[in-house]
Amino acid sequence: MTLRILADENIPAVEHYVGALASVQRFSGRELKPEQLQRADVLLVRSVTRVNADLLAGSAVRFVGTATSGVDHIDRDYLAGAGIAFSHAPGSNANSVVEYVLAAISAVGDHLERVLAGAPVGVVGYGVIGKAVVARLQALGIHYRVYDPWLALGTIPHGAELAAVLDCAVITLHAELTRQEPWPSHHLLDDRALARIATDSLLINASRGPVVDNRALSALLQREPGRDVVLDVWEGEPCIDQALLRRVRYGTPHIAGYSLDGKLLATRMLVEVMARELGLPWQEPGSAAGQAPPLLVPRDCGTDAALLRQVLRQRYDIAVDDAALRGVTLGVDSTAASAGFDQLRRQYPERRELLGSRADAGHLPHRVKNMLANLGCLLE
Repeated sequence: MTLRILADENIPAVEHYVGALASVQRFSGRELKPEQLQRADVLLVRSVTRVNADLLAGSAVRFVGTATSGVDHIDRDYLAGAGIAFSHAPGSNANSVVEYVLAAISAVGDHLERVLAGAPVGVVGYGVIGKAVVARLQALGIHYRVYDPWLALGTIPHGAELAAVLDCAVITLHAELTRQEPWPSHHLLDDRALARIATDSLLINASRGPVVDNRALSALLQREPGRDVVLDVWEGEPCIDQALLRRVRYGTPHIAGYSLDGKLLATRMLVEVMARELGLPWQEPGSAAGQAPPLLVPRDCGTDAALLRQVLRQRYDIAVDDAALRGVTLGVDSTAASAGFDQLRRQYPERRELLGSRADAGHLPHRVKNMLANLGCLLE
């Protein structure tokens, strides 16, 4: 009997990676019903689908995979008790998020110049993505501080208390969402923590919406509209706070990790583990992505900040996603806004990463070659 896979419509290339091992049926992540699972052997989801006993009880599902790093939408205790194998894709979208953060810093005011000149970046959360952010900052020579109370300070490079991290010129959030004591991340940035952030700092949230108290943030921005905030994640998605969207510098529809490269890596990781757990013969068919267009880097690039901006924008322009989100959510009712938010994610255009991108470096100065290499580019 052919293995039957039920996969979220936003997980790309499942058919490519499973080949003849299984048949694949697609579903809308927010609309999955238990009756759709009665004949499925494998369930592949993203973060918008809550996987628990209510969804799976009585089904034939033997393997659940989520094409995300985070697992707060998965009841892993239930899966273990029911004998259902599970896997996620930690790190698959890490570089995509890293490049989103760099793009956000480069797009708002002079924050890029400030951090390249020595102002520190504060990183909240030192999991897979937080570590990737730190590694890239370190490669670029940018100072940083890291807060993660679940880890001993001595095990974190430049570990610091939350207050010291919130004092940084840029604060970027990469904490897992948890209510677990003694350090819940839910509303970690409440009204008091938000007020502590300097008015000339930049706050970026690309983790989970409820890590920041969105009402408190909106109220703060109403009182102090000059503050710089970039949000990729929101409380109540897909029904986001329209007033808050109007007040942030850039808002995007939970797509920081949505590069094609990251999505395909997640799919490959899940299919590989699925085959191993179910005892299936599997051979990797090769990448489903073609080669990204080469980077165009002129010899005279100006300052390091100008070079970094130019290179980042060749792969990702945050202003485009911001305009798209405002276009489908502002000035319409909540039902239409929610549908627009999900449609942007479902029909997200192909976005490639700098990591692994090729650049003709023969004509470039040494400092430019160094920066490209530190971004993970391949020099030819």
